[in-house]
Amino acid sequence: MPIQARRIFRLSFAPALALALAYAIPIPLPFIAPLFAFVLTVMGPPLGVKKLLGLILLIMMTLGMGLLLVPLLFHFQMTALLLVLIGLYLSSYLMVNLNKNLPGTFLAMGVTMISAAGTVNFSLSTMIIQALILGITIATICHSFSFLIFPEDPPSPKNQLDEKESSEINDPEIKTAAQSNWIAIRSTLIVFPAYLMLLSNPLAYMPIVMKAVSLSQQASTIDAKSAGSELIGSTILGGVFSVLFWFALGMWTNLWMFFLWMLVISLYFACKIYQLIETRFPASFWLNTAITMLIMLGPAVEDSATGKDVYAAFFSRSVLLILITLYAIVAIYFLEYLNTRFRTKSLAS
Repeated sequence: MPIQARRIFRLSFAPALALALAYAIPIPLPFIAPLFAFVLTVMGPPLGVKKLLGLILLIMMTLGMGLLLVPLLFHFQMTALLLVLIGLYLSSYLMVNLNKNLPGTFLAMGVTMISAAGTVNFSLSTMIIQALILGITIATICHSFSFLIFPEDPPSPKNQLDEKESSEINDPEIKTAAQSNWIAIRSTLIVFPAYLMLLSNPLAYMPIVMKAVSLSQQASTIDAKSAGSELIGSTILGGVFSVLFWFALGMWTNLWMFFLWMLVISLYFACKIYQLIETRFPASFWLNTAITMLIMLGPAVEDSATGKDVYAAFFSRSVLLILITLYAIVAIYFLEYLNTRFRTKSLAS
């Protein structure tokens, strides 16, 4: 089987299997498992047992920082908000400067999602930590299993050239230290307003912060010129896929069909990411489309299980996701404008 086909089947099978396991067990926030499976499978080879244990320890440490912020949010709000701002910058620095996407992502989730959830109920924040740890564990197991079924070729000069299409997703271009620091600051300013919104209603706005963290990662790999089409395009398309997925699932609702529909849609995304189906958008666009779909679809499935009005909640969530995306686009353009003016004045003087 050609290497491109194996990568496509691997990227389609791992998220579908993770989704089936997460909903079958079930774990809290089960849609997190296929979301992580997408990210891990795109990143490359699976984590070994030692690396997985190390990652879980790192997750516990980074998410635990959010628990430490909870008392400060009650008694020393300004200090807590400053620490959150610093934590978001460090997470962006890890992702942009050091290319440590997973530690940076979990640090961002720790200082935002966990700390905000703790203001409602401490047990809610521990439940989210448990969900994230179980989600990344299931995703790693499914990634490893899919890698065994659809392995890579042994290392060779030709295979090293093929790895370029995978590295395009994570580090499309080499940036200077000044550029990286600026992008880290820009990413921080995208997430922080979403965090302030989250504090007003943590239960309602949790998916918004997840999308904001995803946007901050996406914004770190694109320039201002392509920000509009990539950010708003992937968000709207992710919403369209979540609607199609929801209606397809409604035809015959059970776990097997959930798994099969996820397999089909993941196969389409994988064909786009690995260029089997021609597209003018980069791989990161389709990865973030898949992430947006899961962020919107997962809570909708939970709403239906608890008897809530799915369509009202879905509409509200969609509007908020589009608004936070529009804010991210405006922020990127405005901050790049200020940065250009500052550099022009510095050169003139």
